[in-house]
Amino acid sequence: MALTTSRNLRIEAGKQRRVQASRSGQALLQTGKRGFDPLDALESGEQDRLPRLLPVKCHRMAASAFAFFRGSVSIMAADLGQLAHSGITVQLCGDAHVQNLGSFAAPDGRLIFDFNDFDESIPGPWEWDVKRMAASLILAGLESDHKEPASAAAAWAFAKSYCASIQAFSRQPVLTAARHQIRREQHIKPVSAALQESERGTPAELLKKFTRRGADKRPLYRDVKPSFWRASPEEHAAAVQSLGLYRETLRPEALHLFNLFEPLDTGFKVVGTGSVGLRDYVVLLEGNGPSDPLFLQIKQETDSAYRPFLPLAVSAASLHNGQRAALGQRSIQPLSDPFLGWTTIGSHQFLVRQLNDHKGSIDLESLRGPGLESLAVVAGELLARGHARSGDACVIAGYLGSSDKVPVAIRDFAIAYADRAAADYRSFLEALQTGRFTASPTPTDQTSPIEKPRVRNAGRAS
Repeated sequence: MALTTSRNLRIEAGKQRRVQASRSGQALLQTGKRGFDPLDALESGEQDRLPRLLPVKCHRMAASAFAFFRGSVSIMAADLGQLAHSGITVQLCGDAHVQNLGSFAAPDGRLIFDFNDFDESIPGPWEWDVKRMAASLILAGLESDHKEPASAAAAWAFAKSYCASIQAFSRQPVLTAARHQIRREQHIKPVSAALQESERGTPAELLKKFTRRGADKRPLYRDVKPSFWRASPEEHAAAVQSLGLYRETLRPEALHLFNLFEPLDTGFKVVGTGSVGLRDYVVLLEGNGPSDPLFLQIKQETDSAYRPFLPLAVSAASLHNGQRAALGQRSIQPLSDPFLGWTTIGSHQFLVRQLNDHKGSIDLESLRGPGLESLAVVAGELLARGHARSGDACVIAGYLGSSDKVPVAIRDFAIAYADRAAADYRSFLEALQTGRFTASPTPTDQTSPIEKPRVRNAGRAS
């Protein structure tokens, strides 16, 4: 009885949050003067990046309104920070959009489908994730040749799936909800395509793509321009030395396995859209011979774009940014990369994880026809599970209620925000024409000086 009472009290607490932010009010997007210049916000998100790579980021963002949206989370964070919200806190994915869903190998080798990018992860209001994903569905839908009504229908289906899943999780045992797995992946075209890509994305394929045989017959990186090149000896030494700090962040069982690998070489990779300009090293390690590679990505992490718009207790937190991203991922995902950890090189903070271990991504072509809406339903379920794991499904369920007020409001917000993002995209293209931003498909040079790391004993990995 005590547990039932506790659940009822938490549901009631969620209902009370409607006073702070009404459910129909979730549709509202502040109109008129924003209070900030979106292009200023975009520039603020480019601090502490390699300047020579920023033209590559601009080139990728210029491809479409959806590509711009993916690379401009700092703008949406500033917009969301001006709006009323429920104050119901979860661990945000932070950059919830269509192409941050994908497949990868679980610790037991099974292929699973989930969110796969947590660079912006931080505790915050549940609706910030929901609104960003819904807006992305509108923009991705338009890019994959859907008409506006079909894109809006996908945003509604996503929000409806999220609300229904939260309600279901609020009625389940806590651990059952936390372990929830989707069992219908093969019947959803975008998910099935990502899983098929995962089956092909083996470490052996990466070895073939990125390496050559050295004089001692062991693999060494080769340049795969313009997005990947072999790091300098100084960079390699610093990256490998940083693995000493990384070892201290691993769980004991992963540490034992990691100690069986020996680092061989380091590459530099230009990644994604929003992440372009960040320092991203890929250390090649070898286990039981040349056919047993481990690719370890050491990816620079900066402050979450949401931090300035969160309560002082969160915004003032001094958590290492690699640790913030890693712990956020562990909090949201029931099954995470066993080699997830963090380290520091000089003054920069890094997330460490496996690179492309059977990873597959969402291809926009797969969203044509029924693919968009079917993916939207899965996205709602996955995001709800992440929020149930890291927050309180009962409190969120109390706020949502059983009506369609929230799904309708989220759909309407997504339509309005997609229009705003498209207008920002046009302003960005104009800024490219005037020279405020520079776009280039390739880096201006391929030297990336690296600071000496601050490390303790690196053990075998040093």
